[in-house]
Amino acid sequence: MSPVRRISLRTELPLLAWLVIVWGALWQDFSVGNLVFGLVLALLVTRFLYLPPVELNGRFNVLHALRFAFVFLWHVIDASVRLLWLALVTGPRASSAIVAVPLRTHSDLMVTATGHATSLIPGSLIVDVDRANATLYVHGIDVPDVAAAEKLRRSVLAAEAQLIRIMGSREDLKVLRDEEALLGPDSSAAGREAGR
Repeated sequence: MSPVRRISLRTELPLLAWLVIVWGALWQDFSVGNLVFGLVLALLVTRFLYLPPVELNGRFNVLHALRFAFVFLWHVIDASVRLLWLALVTGPRASSAIVAVPLRTHSDLMVTATGHATSLIPGSLIVDVDRANATLYVHGIDVPDVAAAEKLRRSVLAAEAQLIRIMGSREDLKVLRDEEALLGPDSSAAGREAGR
């Protein structure tokens, strides 16, 4: 078993600062004494409850992030209206399914971001993650047949593609571009057009 690589205190400063701010906000007390106590707790948490580091690659595309924000907001509104309609018309007879979605990337950050983006859309929820195989298991409402399950799968992959364009590694971006070159430029757009 290889030794665990510790992160330097200097590298953890943004995390420590964030934990102290959250501590102050939780207690609604930003006095010096409370913040110092929060810092002590943050140091204890980061030193003794060690988690593996999240590998960041330094890429962040602001234009793709803005586009994703608008597309995401549209999906939230669209899915909310669809769920309201489904609740009023179909009610408890609405069908649902769990769909396995193998992702392109194995990065913990990208798998987590894709899972959160998917779960924040009303009507879909991540029920399990196979971290070793980078597979999300998505529970979707109003999935009556195989075509609807494929539509759900494509929408999750479209969200992953957008997140890769925003902050994925160069390797993940190359995989995405190779896939688009092989399947055509509309391969990722198909998932976006599928909607929720």
